[in-house]
Amino acid sequence: MKNGRIAGTGSYVPETIWKNEDLEKMVETSDAWIRERTGIGARHIAGEETVAQMAVKAARRALENAGICSTELDLILVGTSSSESIFPNTACLVQDEIGAFRAACLDVSAACTGFLAVYELGQLYIRSGKAKNVLLIGADALSRLVDWNDRSTCVLFGDGAGAVLLGEGDSLQSIHLTAKGDPQVLCIPQPPSNSPFDILPPQQPFLQMNGKEVYKFAVSAFCSDVTEVCSQAGIQPQQLDWLIPHQANLRIIESALHKLKLPSQRCLTGIQRLGNTSAASIPIVLDEANTKGLLHPGDWIALSAFGAGLTTGACVLRW
Repeated sequence: MKNGRIAGTGSYVPETIWKNEDLEKMVETSDAWIRERTGIGARHIAGEETVAQMAVKAARRALENAGICSTELDLILVGTSSSESIFPNTACLVQDEIGAFRAACLDVSAACTGFLAVYELGQLYIRSGKAKNVLLIGADALSRLVDWNDRSTCVLFGDGAGAVLLGEGDSLQSIHLTAKGDPQVLCIPQPPSNSPFDILPPQQPFLQMNGKEVYKFAVSAFCSDVTEVCSQAGIQPQQLDWLIPHQANLRIIESALHKLKLPSQRCLTGIQRLGNTSAASIPIVLDEANTKGLLHPGDWIALSAFGAGLTTGACVLRW
């Protein structure tokens, strides 16, 4: 069966770096406190840049890496939950900037699982024959959606974008998306409106999170999803050459690796330098690995994500 093959990767993070020591001047926290609980030491923060602008920069790098012109794109899919506009969607803004005027454009809202969601959707378009070249982007700026007076959440997030050019091939071995609807554990309410008919109780439009519940859910989902997609691909998790997880919390990753009996050397991370970049985290780390030459033809690679919704996803591919 025809599947999509990753033909190119690209990523972008803002130049502004906010270290833990900088946060000590803003909220009651410390570098030691943040590192112990999350593994994060720094994060990149978007100032004047929009989510779409970051996505464009990552997209152009992926197209260049793949040797594909924007006019050859059939579809642009963006996973994001922090676009500056409700509409037009971010994919349309990217299309306009890069001149991909043949491409259909869709955004997918699946929080931190956004990239895995667009990855499967892109695969389905290629498999059906409706597309040959699909641009997949994960882009978020959750630094704009956290309460910077809340030390439990503002220390976690960074901004950035990652992109993949998906072409025809046979690299995907298995993929699995799930959801466990829960509006309480992790959410960002809409800002209050000025409609005279709106009688809903107003809520602060900042990220709200039950950290303990997220941790338990994430470790469990991480392990079960990776085990499931490896089984579908006909391998054991220990046969993976590389695992690229969503970069939410280094402690979550370490706990899951222990349960999966995978050495940390086979797990690629960037959270220490980047924080949690939401839907961008997997494609950013994937691009870094590709750029550094860590990935070799035939490598077994698993991607795994979890996020608000609660949503999860994982896949196994051959590089």
